[in-house]
Amino acid sequence: MAPMTDAEAPFLAGADADDDQSPLAGVSDFRGRPVHRASSGGWRSALFVVVVEIAGSFAFFGVSANLITYLTGPLGHSNAAAASAVNAWSGTASLMPLLGAFVADSWLGRYRSIILACTLYVLGYGMITLAATFSVQYQSPVGDIDSSLGPSSVQVAFFYASLYLVAIAQGADKPCGLAFAADQFDPDHPKERASRSSLFNWWFFSMAVGVAVAVAVVSYVQENVGWGFGFGMLCAIMLCSFAVFLVGTPTYRLYAPTPGAESPFARLARSLAALLRTSNFAKRHHRHDEVDEDAAAKSEEARGVLRLVPIWAACLAYGVVYAQVMTLFNKQGRTLDRRIFGGIELPPAALQTLGPASILLFVPIYDRLLVPALRCATGNPSGLTLLQRVGTGMAVSLATVLTAALVEARRLETAREHGLVDDPDATVPMSWVWLVPQYGMIGVADVFAMVGMQEFFYDQMPGELRSLGLALYLSVTGIGGFISSALISFIDRVTSSGGGDSWFADNLNRAHLDYFYWLLAGISAAELVLYLWFARSYTYNNRKRIM
Repeated sequence: MAPMTDAEAPFLAGADADDDQSPLAGVSDFRGRPVHRASSGGWRSALFVVVVEIAGSFAFFGVSANLITYLTGPLGHSNAAAASAVNAWSGTASLMPLLGAFVADSWLGRYRSIILACTLYVLGYGMITLAATFSVQYQSPVGDIDSSLGPSSVQVAFFYASLYLVAIAQGADKPCGLAFAADQFDPDHPKERASRSSLFNWWFFSMAVGVAVAVAVVSYVQENVGWGFGFGMLCAIMLCSFAVFLVGTPTYRLYAPTPGAESPFARLARSLAALLRTSNFAKRHHRHDEVDEDAAAKSEEARGVLRLVPIWAACLAYGVVYAQVMTLFNKQGRTLDRRIFGGIELPPAALQTLGPASILLFVPIYDRLLVPALRCATGNPSGLTLLQRVGTGMAVSLATVLTAALVEARRLETAREHGLVDDPDATVPMSWVWLVPQYGMIGVADVFAMVGMQEFFYDQMPGELRSLGLALYLSVTGIGGFISSALISFIDRVTSSGGGDSWFADNLNRAHLDYFYWLLAGISAAELVLYLWFARSYTYNNRKRIM
């Protein structure tokens, strides 16, 4: 008599043992051979992937958190040019996963995409290390900028080529890392399904911890030991994590592609084409009942995607505010008194750890206190609907830039009171603690807006196009970075015309970051009103599921 399967006898003690001996359907190892549950997948495989992904986030934020300091220091960029460059680079890194997802789904697969990403990471961080090691300091002995001592155009081009190589690596890595780790658990197996749910919880917690450590430790090493050593440390970490990922190769489960499956991008293009055809047919013949059933289904799919576009556009202001954390917030912090414990001076970038720290502190508060209270008030199991959660995050983001504007106005007033307006290198007698509210609030905004957008765009996207939903979520910060870059460049050009001081003058005591923050507050307020209007008229795909 043939052994019973788990589905036939889920409570038999021997069921799991029999299941472990059978090859897994549709799954192979890296050589294309069948694999068994007992010798593949599970936590033993997922942890290899987790290591390389934590290292990737650690290295990326180890560069991005303090990049504006390097650009305005050894590379000699102005504040405006550096902020614009950082925003453009981070925006590119956020958008590259769109291309990476397409390449992975169409050709490479997740395993080979991660290998490509790790190779590019090591090459990119290695090139950044070389660029930093051999760069020439641009400042003269008296501290004034001397262009004759600055890095050559070749050195600058080499550094930027290194940066964008890392952005390309992000594109190959980010769409595949979490998905490949989740692939190591069988969703049809009760124990593995539970483990996969646990993986998602620990994944984001580990990423937040990794980012916080990277921002604090790496920025300190870069500014107190050396830029070359700081970047080289990131390259070494990526090389070691790549080796760890390869060690796990014999245990990985690789899933065969679904026969006839097509890229979500190609499917979306076909759906949009079907929508145009059916609309034209209905207009010409004034009939809707003769439209082909398949074309009608694809047209409805396209309409489902188009309904999300206004919500997406109204969220872009959030991405613009988010872009300031690694740039202008950092420059504010550099002018303040950053001493702790009597004499230790924090690097400005280390203040960015306040964001992840506020996330780690606020998530339990939100989950255990706010959600139950809101559940009682609204009757919704999640406390807030998805759109309400995103809107709350946008409102907190608006409060963040309002707070930043007030703090910056106070900083400028303090600089004037102490006669420091013409001393760009002076430390304004204000504690770094003044920046805690704006860093903490942007972290709280993330808990509402970023998580809400991730779930909303995934949940409301038609079933076959849900990977595009996650791409829309990622593109909010990517496009927001580009908008911020263009806005800063334009305002710098306008405000510095006629010989006046730019809002982003290199001497921040003569600049007006507060004006820029007030402008962002106005843009955020306008888009919040627009968002509320769109959200009020939005109908969820499943009206019973408004979570």
